[in-house]
Amino acid sequence: MTDIELARLLAGLPLPAMLISGTERVQACNSLAIALLGEGIVGRHPAIAVRAPGVLEAIGKVGPDTPPQETRMSLRREGQEEVFQVTVSSLRDGLVLCIFRDVTEEEKAGEMRRDFVANVSHELRTPLTALMGFIETLKHAARDDPKAREVFLGIMEAEAGRMNRLVRDLLHLSRVEAEERVRPREPVELRGLLEGVISSLRGMAEREGDRVELTGDPVTVPGDWDQLVQVFTNLVENALKYGAAGQVVRVSLTPEETVRGPAVRVEVADEGEGIDPVHIPRLTERFYRVDTHRSREMGGTGLGLAIVKHIVSRHRGWLRIESEKGRGSRFQVVLPLG
Repeated sequence: MTDIELARLLAGLPLPAMLISGTERVQACNSLAIALLGEGIVGRHPAIAVRAPGVLEAIGKVGPDTPPQETRMSLRREGQEEVFQVTVSSLRDGLVLCIFRDVTEEEKAGEMRRDFVANVSHELRTPLTALMGFIETLKHAARDDPKAREVFLGIMEAEAGRMNRLVRDLLHLSRVEAEERVRPREPVELRGLLEGVISSLRGMAEREGDRVELTGDPVTVPGDWDQLVQVFTNLVENALKYGAAGQVVRVSLTPEETVRGPAVRVEVADEGEGIDPVHIPRLTERFYRVDTHRSREMGGTGLGLAIVKHIVSRHRGWLRIESEKGRGSRFQVVLPLG
């Protein structure tokens, strides 16, 4: 096969591909391989083109009577680590073909799944362990102690409620992720929706000694009423939970011009102690909490802001979080009008 024919063959492959000759030199590669490994690799030793011991070992092992070798290679490009599955095959005339398949996203997805399962297991194991301990105590040591039984049953009810909230939020998150690609189109009048959210949380605000103020004119956006209720209930509820006692939680509707056209910004601002800037980029991660103990005490599952992020994304909007230590927090949801 001529060099021209080899070049055409490699150019037709949809993945980065490199051909090594029997003289242990890179004989040819396609444009995708050049973009991946760099210019000037043709004619050079594979160790210069691919600085990955596993790939070089696979090239050395493969032969006419051996099956294709599979190995992995990691590269750091533009500050990001990328992972490639490399298949090394022997061709006729001593040629060796290396094909590189980017599996970075698959690796990330697998890691996310493992972390998710580990987090869910941890979140469920704690209340389950408590329940089992109290049940054991009620069956034996506290069987005839009405006072202890009353206390333990109250704690068991709280732990069961915590598990119920976790399962509920997991189902919400799963449903939102499944629908995220489908943008909702029903007209939703935001001021009326926010008035309903604030009314439903009035009892909680009164218990905290707080007041919720709403400003802004009525405005209609395309959306899903129930999901937007969930978003703003979560944000206002968080402001009441984690803000200062006796504060004023300010909810405002403000027109905003964005690169995508006219939009409306809904801001929920509290007067709490604020959030350290180091935490802000991670607040929408599943199960991430600034104060784990306090969040669990207040019934938080660590999934609320993750659900908010996915719902806002489904509405083709975006979530901004601004906070300063000692000066409260502002959660802004920007929703396009068109």
